[in-house]
Amino acid sequence: MKFNIIHVTGASGSGTTTLAKFICCKYGYTHLDTDDFFWEAIDPPFTVNREITTRQDLMLEAIERAGKCVISGSLTGWGDIFIPRFNLVIYLYTATELRLKRLRNRELQRFGGRILPGGDMHKEHEEFIKWAAAYDTGGVEMRSAELHREWLKQILCPIIELNGNLSCDENLKRIEHNFYLG
Repeated sequence: MKFNIIHVTGASGSGTTTLAKFICCKYGYTHLDTDDFFWEAIDPPFTVNREITTRQDLMLEAIERAGKCVISGSLTGWGDIFIPRFNLVIYLYTATELRLKRLRNRELQRFGGRILPGGDMHKEHEEFIKWAAAYDTGGVEMRSAELHREWLKQILCPIIELNGNLSCDENLKRIEHNFYLG
């Protein structure tokens, strides 16, 4: 089976974007990140979300333009209309400590001193880390393991669960063992 739309989902910091970009690079897919559709492009970033219909319209346009894409991030709720279009869903589960370490490093690289004490994004950064840390214990009212597991029950295509603690090479071998991506 040839896949035209692959969705890689999991907790923030689980490696969804990294794995999605890795697959895109190897197989010529276009990468689409849900954050680019969910959030308004303003400064400070990740503070104002777009209206649901706007997100959906923008993503639909991008999918149709790409033809062959890997979508990384979370589409639970607002992106349910895309479920029938998926050919493969990859769920990455990663240990909390590793995810939080990745997130802190990523945010520091992206925003530098803005997230440190005294920076204009410090409060938002600390709230984000607290929110991300709650993934394993949170309920379906937030982006959580419970929400993702419930959402995955709606998926009509094959689903593969992978360990986000492993390298992209190792996870790609597991995918290729079961599915043809080329």
